[in-house]
Amino acid sequence: MLLQTTSLRFAYPGQAPISFPDISLAGGEALLLLGQSGSGKTTLLNLLAGLLTPSQGTVMLDGVNLSALKGHRLDLFRGQHIGIVFQKPHLIAALSVKQNLELAQFFGKKKGLSPADLLQDLGLAAKATAAIGTLSEGEAQRVSIARALVNSPKLILADEPTSSLDDLHAQRVIQLLKAQAAKIGAALIIVTHDQRVKSEVSQVLEVKSV
Repeated sequence: MLLQTTSLRFAYPGQAPISFPDISLAGGEALLLLGQSGSGKTTLLNLLAGLLTPSQGTVMLDGVNLSALKGHRLDLFRGQHIGIVFQKPHLIAALSVKQNLELAQFFGKKKGLSPADLLQDLGLAAKATAAIGTLSEGEAQRVSIARALVNSPKLILADEPTSSLDDLHAQRVIQLLKAQAAKIGAALIIVTHDQRVKSEVSQVLEVKSV
């Protein structure tokens, strides 16, 4: 398995620990994590991204235990092997679309995919030199996806990628994520409370607060 989690638990100070079901995903597979606000799904995403350290259990990505990596080594591993699509794009306004992708490659110290080819795949070739402020909401979301993919990650994590989109664009974004993940052989996890996404992903795991 490309991604394997075992007996994950996490406790915020002064709160009861949250336990999470085990996850096993091969390259090219997609998983939908559903849960209401406060269910712990964002905590689980942060554990999978190495942004939080579990109080118990392990996250293994391509044979590497994320908890064993610290500081710069963890940051570099994340930059090279984990692509994150945030709920808000968080693109750098001072840079063009293509430069946002090139910056991700610079920090990841990895050649990855060609930014020009990736933008072409996502229907954004004409926007390569455009300023971020000129993009529509849907275009900015696709640029965020491109940035997550540009280093050919092993794991793609998408946090509420459809929350601000209408039905048509929500469906397109999910299909785009699935297609691109399959193309590069990455495991894809979509974290959401959006029930519309259920029909687009066959594997579904519901995260429930205790």
